[in-house]
Amino acid sequence: MRLHLIFIGNKFIYNVSLQEYILRKIRQKSDFIDAITYFKESDNSLFLYLEQELNSSDKIIIITTKQNFSTIGKLISTVTSDNQVLKDNMLIPSNCSVFEEASYLLEYKDSITNVLHIDEMQKMPEILLHFEESKAVVHVFEQSRDSTYAMLNPIAQTFDVNIDVITLIDGWVRVDIVSKKYGNISKFINSAKQLLPRNLIAASNIVLYIIETLSRNQKRLTFAESCSGGLLSYYFTKENGASKILDGALITYSNEIKENWLAVEHTSLQEFGAVSEDVVKEMSEGALNVSNADYALSISGIAGDSGGTEFKPVGTVFVGASSKTHQAQMHLKLDGDRNYVQHQSVLFAIKMLILIDKEMFF
Repeated sequence: MRLHLIFIGNKFIYNVSLQEYILRKIRQKSDFIDAITYFKESDNSLFLYLEQELNSSDKIIIITTKQNFSTIGKLISTVTSDNQVLKDNMLIPSNCSVFEEASYLLEYKDSITNVLHIDEMQKMPEILLHFEESKAVVHVFEQSRDSTYAMLNPIAQTFDVNIDVITLIDGWVRVDIVSKKYGNISKFINSAKQLLPRNLIAASNIVLYIIETLSRNQKRLTFAESCSGGLLSYYFTKENGASKILDGALITYSNEIKENWLAVEHTSLQEFGAVSEDVVKEMSEGALNVSNADYALSISGIAGDSGGTEFKPVGTVFVGASSKTHQAQMHLKLDGDRNYVQHQSVLFAIKMLILIDKEMFF
């Protein structure tokens, strides 16, 4: 069954942090949300839309506000020829099979609908939908989308699963796996891992996987960021357990701070510029020295939308990765707006960390 998420309320459109919190909580239950639809409270097409969805064979999560909770229940009751009753101080359709505070579950024909209400600065109510273990994710590095599909699709056919291969950045693809009726996802992943032992990681959340791997091996990580402005640090600190592997990081935007905090050579900055292979190498080395971490990542570039030159246009980014035994730098020419360039830079840095110690991460 497909999972369809429906937001009803202006705040879920404009309060981005609330919206992202709800999405995170749902994705903890299921990595796959097949469709997301937004409605304002005043949208007159909502009733017909709910009627169509409730007569589908989807799993549906409806998120609304406390103020509109009973109104949505009334619309659902009209569609399902039901009436609302008071249960635990909530007006909900009488045919609800399961309910808890601010959340109820309704089965109607072939659809299953979970309606929840939440407002700003509140805890997410319990999600009552049940999700079968019929989907999984793996990540493949140093392979293209086409080569990954060519290698894994025959295995997918053998174990009766479907795969969807998506490029995140060059040399990093995500593979979404969905089991058919008699499919065996675990055997597919085991066979794929045997085929790509130094390229495939079976984890939906790569950053969390890195945190767990470094923690298990008692290793620590640090960052030196310029154009990414702390985004790389945020990718890690937004995950549970980051404190186990991260003591701190440095955002060194100006040349003076690069020199004073990271001991980047003044001559390197003058001769090569802050956006250069030499400087990101010295940035990661400096981050290792001031933190005593085992691994350091550094990013320096021109994210835009202005500031580029003929020789270093907007989208020019250098990424460095250092361990106590290895070093690597990468010169990137990225397209997109400022935010997309920043996010791409962070993904390349994460990829470089994994590849600088394949023995541990694979």
